[in-house]
Amino acid sequence: MKPQIRPATAADASAISQVIIQSLRQSNALDYPPDIIEQVEKSFSTESIRTLLTQRQVFVAMINSHIVATASLDRDVVRSVFVDPTQQGRGLGRQLMATIECIAAEAKIEVLRVPSSITAEAFYFKLGFRKVRDEFHGAERTIIMERRLTSL
Repeated sequence: MKPQIRPATAADASAISQVIIQSLRQSNALDYPPDIIEQVEKSFSTESIRTLLTQRQVFVAMINSHIVATASLDRDVVRSVFVDPTQQGRGLGRQLMATIECIAAEAKIEVLRVPSSITAEAFYFKLGFRKVRDEFHGAERTIIMERRLTSL
């Protein structure tokens, strides 16, 4: 079934939080220790998601009326791209990224950046993003990547 991608609403906050936390616990936990996963989870509580919805353009992918993936755009930075672990590998992340890239291109953003987890680095690389540098927040490694959009 083809997913529906749409802007997120405040009513989606709990479902978005659940998708992110499940992805962190199952996918990202393969690359990060439990203490880092636990710390990152705190940034994605339902209340935190409600706040993010007022600060970023947040999108969700839905299948059968259930939110199964999310991604957001914060000016020229892609943030919080997460897919339910049971739905990974089915193109949902690519579809959300295509939506974000269209929004960015319409906003005349020339370079799109993403602070990637170790887990998602290969995903972004396949989409044309290239590593710029590593950043460390304590023991948490984030890979800063970017992609020029002027060819869109």
